[in-house]
Amino acid sequence: MNGEDHPLSKYLRWEIMPTTHCPGCGGGQVLRAFIQALDDLSIDPESLVAVTGIGCSSWITSPYLKSDTLHTTHGRAVAFATGVKVMKPESPVVVIAGDGDLSGIGGNHLIHAARRNIGLVVFLVNNFIYGMTGGQVSPTTPFGVATTTTPYFNAEHPLRIAELVAAAGANYVARWTTFHARQLIEAMKEALSVKGFAFVEIISQCPVSYGRRVGLRDGLAFYKHFKERSISVEDARSLPESELEGRFVVGALARRNRPEFTESLRRLNEEACRAG
Repeated sequence: MNGEDHPLSKYLRWEIMPTTHCPGCGGGQVLRAFIQALDDLSIDPESLVAVTGIGCSSWITSPYLKSDTLHTTHGRAVAFATGVKVMKPESPVVVIAGDGDLSGIGGNHLIHAARRNIGLVVFLVNNFIYGMTGGQVSPTTPFGVATTTTPYFNAEHPLRIAELVAAAGANYVARWTTFHARQLIEAMKEALSVKGFAFVEIISQCPVSYGRRVGLRDGLAFYKHFKERSISVEDARSLPESELEGRFVVGALARRNRPEFTESLRRLNEEACRAG
């Protein structure tokens, strides 16, 4: 079976394969999980709008996904996606981008989209570093790690981005690693089925820019690390914060049913028209 004969080939632009991701990168796994989730839910790729920013993770959907895509400016993926969703509320609008893009320069857009509870699906691929531009420290880089911009060690504590989005009011928030392949697909399916803002943080490997700095030089080493250092949300609740240092808390962090923004906006417009 060649690529074009694969059951999921209808979701991909095979004419530009293979991808440009580095050896061992988790980007291909994220794309594979995403198209599997689309297929399981029978979502037509032509009905989907995929929005990305700038960075390694932004290449996951653009240009490889066979759907309408917006490859936007750095940090502005959620802002562009918000505009798309307001104008096309009936369409699934998905953002896939990296930790630097979404939690760094794009952090405010992310927080306020969650606060508004607009019906976007955001998959943040967290590889703990700005991988494409040379390995600079990012908002999620662990404390003490040396990078090109923190050559001795990182003196900043990492942002707990999934917890922040949950606190901001998103209807669904989860975190999984690329090691948890089946769980990640299920989380993506749940996110795509939620009405309101849905967010999945995907802990992903970057052997080239991050792994070499922390002794994880290939994908298999990362898998072992993710497996050994992951703990479920349920088990984490019984542990003190000090014992969760350096662990990956995986599972669903939030499920709620707040009103979705575009529905509220449509109702507001209808009431304003009647009043006028």
